[in-house]
Amino acid sequence: MRRLNSLIIRVADEVRVPAGSALAVDRDQFSQKITQALEGHPNIRILREEIADIPTDCVCIIATGPLTSDKLAAAIQRLTHSTHLYFFDAISPIIDADSINMDVVFRASRYDKGGADYLNCPMDEQTFNAFYDTMMAAEKVQPKEFEKNTPYFESCLPIEVMAERGRQTMLFGPLKPVGLDDPRTGARFHAVVQLRAENRHGTCYNMVGFQTKLTYGEQKRVFRMIPGLGQAEFLRYGSVHRNTFINSPELLRNTLQLKSRGTAFFAGQLVGVEGYTESAAMGGLAGLNAARGLANLPLVTPPPTTAHGALLNYITTTEPKHFQPINTNFGLFPPLPDRVRDKEQKRTRIVQRALEDFDGWRNTFELS
Repeated sequence: MRRLNSLIIRVADEVRVPAGSALAVDRDQFSQKITQALEGHPNIRILREEIADIPTDCVCIIATGPLTSDKLAAAIQRLTHSTHLYFFDAISPIIDADSINMDVVFRASRYDKGGADYLNCPMDEQTFNAFYDTMMAAEKVQPKEFEKNTPYFESCLPIEVMAERGRQTMLFGPLKPVGLDDPRTGARFHAVVQLRAENRHGTCYNMVGFQTKLTYGEQKRVFRMIPGLGQAEFLRYGSVHRNTFINSPELLRNTLQLKSRGTAFFAGQLVGVEGYTESAAMGGLAGLNAARGLANLPLVTPPPTTAHGALLNYITTTEPKHFQPINTNFGLFPPLPDRVRDKEQKRTRIVQRALEDFDGWRNTFELS
């Protein structure tokens, strides 16, 4: 974003506060300076009013936040021909593939359907009971006042809510062992936790059915009880909170344009990214492409080896059925051409490659 001369990062640098290696800001100063920059720009006119309809006679960027108003949400539904937006966000943790104990887990799909697409973490009855009791006693995040009456989708229940319905309930749900027998003995396990590859490179895995409202610390403690995940490194923790986002893989091109209408761009958290920086980054790309479209210039997409490109690739190519919002993380990047075992060395090389490729990409077009 600095390489693209981002206003967001420029102001953030001006008002940053001590936070180790993280970029943290004085929120009041940050918002004031951004507002001043926009209000003082000669080409920007600000209208402070509710938008209930999306214009059809111009290029527009839709970047509303997670608490989108009912009227605008209805307008987005009409524009995207969606039967629903995902008004209640329940997401499962994602684990770094390198931190999974491959000596414990085994590859298989249930009843061998679809090939060995899943990693399976087997549990005997004693292990399952200990896991169940610990999870039931673990600390949960308490809902905010406006979230208290938000219903859960039955097909996407938090794992601990499912567990509250009875000790055996999970065994007929995401921990069902049927069709996943021990590849060494043929015996049936008491329970199996499945991990699904989150990207085509297999560098990170989603805990299938483990959307959760456990606190982050408790997720790390409790889920590391699962065989094979004793040293699991979480690239994203699970969460349950009200949110609004579109099914980007189904709806968006990799330029952040709507597939069905090229003059409509989506950006920010609405496209299925988590985090302030990620939301702003997608806004920057949408703005860049909207401006290039108005100038009759070719639209641009960063290489997938860059942070922008890796995130964009995730939100536009993930299997739509399993799409959930995500932060930028190292698991999204394509693997290095040669295997590097040292984690820090591996990440350093990924960063170096990303910056080099980003500079090469940026130099192929003019930035105004």
